[in-house]
Amino acid sequence: MSLSPLSRRAVVGAAQSGAVVAATAGPAGAASRPGPSPGGGPARPSRSAPAPVPPLNVPALRAALADLEHPELTAAQLRVSGSAGRWCGTEGLADRATGRAVHERDTFRIGSITKVFVATVVLQLAAERRLSPEQPVQRLLPGLLPSGFPPITVAQLLNHTSGLPDEQAPPYDPSSPEDIARHRYDRWTPEQLVAQVSHGSVKFTPGTKQEYRGINYVLLALLIERLTGCRYGEAITHRILRPLDLRHTAVPGNDPRIHWPHVHGYLRMTDGSLLDITKFDQSAAWGEGEMISRTGDLERFLTALFSGELLPPDELERMFTLPPAEVRMVDGTPARYAAGLQTVTVNGITLWGKTGERYGYSSAVFATRDQQRRAVFSFNPTRRDATQAQVSRRIAEALTKA
Repeated sequence: MSLSPLSRRAVVGAAQSGAVVAATAGPAGAASRPGPSPGGGPARPSRSAPAPVPPLNVPALRAALADLEHPELTAAQLRVSGSAGRWCGTEGLADRATGRAVHERDTFRIGSITKVFVATVVLQLAAERRLSPEQPVQRLLPGLLPSGFPPITVAQLLNHTSGLPDEQAPPYDPSSPEDIARHRYDRWTPEQLVAQVSHGSVKFTPGTKQEYRGINYVLLALLIERLTGCRYGEAITHRILRPLDLRHTAVPGNDPRIHWPHVHGYLRMTDGSLLDITKFDQSAAWGEGEMISRTGDLERFLTALFSGELLPPDELERMFTLPPAEVRMVDGTPARYAAGLQTVTVNGITLWGKTGERYGYSSAVFATRDQQRRAVFSFNPTRRDATQAQVSRRIAEALTKA
């Protein structure tokens, strides 16, 4: 995710839009791989007994969170829960101007964790028979994609196997922090975002490879709006936020501010100064990366989702079902995205969840499927580059370390 569509193509975007935790270890093992599905619909993975989760290693968690130098962070927070133990910790400053320390109730931008909310609503609509995941999106959103594109199903948008073309060039230099700051209030419509990929031909036949793309969820959010007759943020609020009493989670729309007590995000400029980048129009991440939340709300959401409170069993199973083994990422590594969730195995423990980031913010929600261990963490890097993987790596290691 980023200010403009093209920056989702960059190596930096790839590192932080799902590969941050995946870089720490290999993908989930065979237990997460789908087997044959004779009746159609999502294939059922073979479910073996989960690996036992080690007791919480609190010194390792404290050490992982306390390092604000590698890379440079202004704040970090971590909430661990589940049947195998609980722990919360915070480090750093929520606001450098006042010197206020970060608090576990502070809100932050959650980036691509937004996609889990969108996927949940789409799968709720599937459970209500208002759509079929095997339907081409071109039938549901006629005229939006070029007529020359092959059929792309809702399921292929959900698990990033659509093959949509790369976005066109942005109107600024995404490697320049000054340029990023100058364009922080640019406003995009979802139709403009879709237009950025409405050219040329698809990169691969839909369903044959996997490539993480934010535009897939822009289309899914548009689909929610078409089927419900309301803004996708209103659908998320009505179907998820209010029922779960997530009072500090929101889809901000065109409002660049965060209204609750929050952690500020900062960007290191070329001259070495830090710019407060908290106020930022999030419309470039419409439908796929714009939400705001806090660790407690995200823990409640993850618990409800994994416990089956939000989806019936068949639709929930799609969130834990990877594509067939022959479908691999475009770089040749095994597929790691299901419908809304991604998976990674660290120290023999398989986790499911999602990472997210915006300028000045990076976060993740992950849990074992049996919820022995759940984790929500957020940190505030001053640069948006591949070094952020170091933070996710050490937290993931501490979460699974015996």
